[in-house]
Amino acid sequence: MRALVSVSDKTGLVPFVKGLQALGWEIIATGGTQRLLEESGVKTIGISEVTGFPEICDGRVKTLHPKVHGGILARRDLPDHMETLKENGIETIEMVCVNLYPFRQTIAKEGVTMEEAIENIDIGGPSMLRSAAKNWRDVTVVCDPSDYDTVLEEVRASGNTTSETRLKLSAKAYSHTASYDMCIASYMREKAGLNKKLYLEYDLKQPLRYGENPHQAAEFYAAGQAVPYSLAFAKQLQGKELSYNNIQDANAALCIVRDFAEPFCVALKHMNPCGAAVGKTLEEAWEAAYEADKVSIYGGIVAVNRPLTAAVANGMKPIFLEIVLAPDFTPEALEILSSKKNLRVIQVDMTPSDAPVPQYISVTGGMLSQQLDTAVETLTEEMCVTKKKPTAPQMADLTFGWKLVKHVKSNAIAVVKDNHSVGIGAGQTNRVGSAEIALKEAQAAGFMKDLVLASDGFLPFGDTVELASRYGVTAIVQPGGSIRDEESIAKADELGITMLFTGVRHFKH
Repeated sequence: MRALVSVSDKTGLVPFVKGLQALGWEIIATGGTQRLLEESGVKTIGISEVTGFPEICDGRVKTLHPKVHGGILARRDLPDHMETLKENGIETIEMVCVNLYPFRQTIAKEGVTMEEAIENIDIGGPSMLRSAAKNWRDVTVVCDPSDYDTVLEEVRASGNTTSETRLKLSAKAYSHTASYDMCIASYMREKAGLNKKLYLEYDLKQPLRYGENPHQAAEFYAAGQAVPYSLAFAKQLQGKELSYNNIQDANAALCIVRDFAEPFCVALKHMNPCGAAVGKTLEEAWEAAYEADKVSIYGGIVAVNRPLTAAVANGMKPIFLEIVLAPDFTPEALEILSSKKNLRVIQVDMTPSDAPVPQYISVTGGMLSQQLDTAVETLTEEMCVTKKKPTAPQMADLTFGWKLVKHVKSNAIAVVKDNHSVGIGAGQTNRVGSAEIALKEAQAAGFMKDLVLASDGFLPFGDTVELASRYGVTAIVQPGGSIRDEESIAKADELGITMLFTGVRHFKH
């Protein structure tokens, strides 16, 4: 039995190959792999001894030879294949252990040249992997060091791997080369100035019981690399399995949390915030967020941006919640929450990051791609377009409201007071309708004075301003940019309302 070994990632290689050799396997090796094995006391056969031809072109050509691929691809159950090998002096190869040049890691380096990238495009490696994967009934293909132990255990047990294992390893090899080729194709298309092609690679994290509704099949996939504020890489500490709708809601909550540096809490329902607040402490933020809407929080999700304490957990205990998200939990908090067996308690990496976050939304027969809206504007008095300028307390509420309204479905209105929400109007077909919902919520909660209103889109008429004034709004923040801005400014001046134009909109469909 012979194994051909040629790897870039040499993790765990030496003990694996020593194990094969101890079981009587011959080891064929190339270049740097051969040097490592020989230095580690493993006797090898050089690839040139197999092919009868030297490695040429700085190692670019060494395994592309009939004595390599014939030994891999020949079907052992076909007499004419075996006779052909015999006639041409080709010996079979029963195992191929190969992983590829680090192309993805190379192009990720700052200042890398195209010449460096090109030299890290593997040719022989993918060819050997594909050959071995194609002939999986007779050949074991190993491209992932994490499979070394399984392969070695099976060889020790019965002299070879099982057919089931060889099929799984074949599939992994094709996945390995597919991912590699997608990365190279994207890089080369960009360099060549060709239209982009979108190649997405996600791993199945878990099958879901169903999608938005019981008659819809669904799965949850995770990207290859962990990122902050991602439910795909979070740690569930207790509770039932997440549903499709849970994941959607939790993701929306995490998008809101990432915009706040001060202690912050948000309660969320159907991907819209129903109560949110900042405070000097997390306990203060939780209490204000809960008081903002005690009705809608029922069956909702709560996310915080500080380690969750026993005091907050005690506040949550009497309330029916689906999920609680936090960067960490004190032992006392976990003990309190453990009494609610079905409550999903999830620890999420909330490390601040300025890295752009790609966002993909599927549509029937297509895909939309954009960068996640992580922009956070700093509001200044220079943004004021009315005669009446904002006070310091108003400025704090305008800043809070502007951050919050960005995460409400358009048309979006957020009404706030003292750094917490008192009314949310989401997803209406006109802005006045959203404002009316938010303002009536505030009124029902007893808030009718010195309120601040934030709108995710411009207010082209004076109607929303006039409505807001009747409900006690004294300051408004909006993007501006309508050809009829002067109408809303005039109405604000008439009613003694402060208004800021940010120059930036945050629609969320």
